[in-house]
Amino acid sequence: MNISHFSKELPFVHPFTISRGTKTHQPTLIVELEWKGLKGYGEAPAITYYDITVEKMVSDLEAKRPVLERFALTDPERYWHFLHHLFPKNPFLVCALDMAGWDLWGKMVKKPLYQLWNLDMQNAPLTDYTIGIDRPDVMVRKMQEKPWPVYKIKVGFEGDMELLAELRKHTPMPFRVDANAGWTLEQALEKLPLMQDLGVEMIEQPLAKGDWEGMAELFKASNIPLYADESCAAESDVEKCQGFFHGINIKLTKCSGITPARRMIRNARKLGLGVMIGCMNESSIGSAAIVHLSPLLDMLDADGPLLLREDLAVGLIYKEGSITFSHLGPGLGVTPAGLY
Repeated sequence: MNISHFSKELPFVHPFTISRGTKTHQPTLIVELEWKGLKGYGEAPAITYYDITVEKMVSDLEAKRPVLERFALTDPERYWHFLHHLFPKNPFLVCALDMAGWDLWGKMVKKPLYQLWNLDMQNAPLTDYTIGIDRPDVMVRKMQEKPWPVYKIKVGFEGDMELLAELRKHTPMPFRVDANAGWTLEQALEKLPLMQDLGVEMIEQPLAKGDWEGMAELFKASNIPLYADESCAAESDVEKCQGFFHGINIKLTKCSGITPARRMIRNARKLGLGVMIGCMNESSIGSAAIVHLSPLLDMLDADGPLLLREDLAVGLIYKEGSITFSHLGPGLGVTPAGLY
């Protein structure tokens, strides 16, 4: 296989603020695997919190390029194991290459990924739409710009419940809240009854990722499902979440790709955990991978392309929470554009 890579700084429609800070652009890496004229694509956004930059991904890829290009793709899962051992400390790069491997494999066998996995896209849940932290009037305007069946609201700051109450005045739609580990146990317990009254259907990562003692108490107290994000980055974290969270939010980039994500879903189901896959502001390339997995999920957060002013592919259609493909072909089913 021949390997190419491209990096982009994708601008957000609105500055994107969570409890850890604000950014105006999303840096992302796209990899391309080419075999006999067929091309597979994968994506990995760089996230400062996890200390992996686009430059680090490119450096690791180039250092191992000769080994990578000698690999014969005969099975995407075998390819992931090869990548996992080649880049044990860079799950972001493994994700991009694993995704590209699946895309290329789908094109080799002439099937979209969901068909390879015997899934029915009619069973996919609706995606939420994320409202980043801002002034109340700006957050209201963001909702009005995008009428949606379910909103994911970023919280985790002083006065967040008052802001949530203000947003509730402007829509009857369900809220999911994501604190990004921004609360203490005492704050979360205080906010629980308020969130119930405000129609919150899910709370994502309320406490610091290592606060298992606090999560045990909050788990007992909460009538609202609690989903792990920062506390469930890797495949080995799934079992740790049982008895502390009601579900897990899988991020393809953090867990190192499609291949481990499928195993995480199966393991979570065995443990009685709910499953969500969330985006990390991917373009339509990375988002398409999430969409193919969506029939396996309880909740979906694949709104990356809606948050970005520029996209890197065409083919995904968003309408009132549903995601379909305009011209579904084999593999990921989207067509990269503007990479060169």
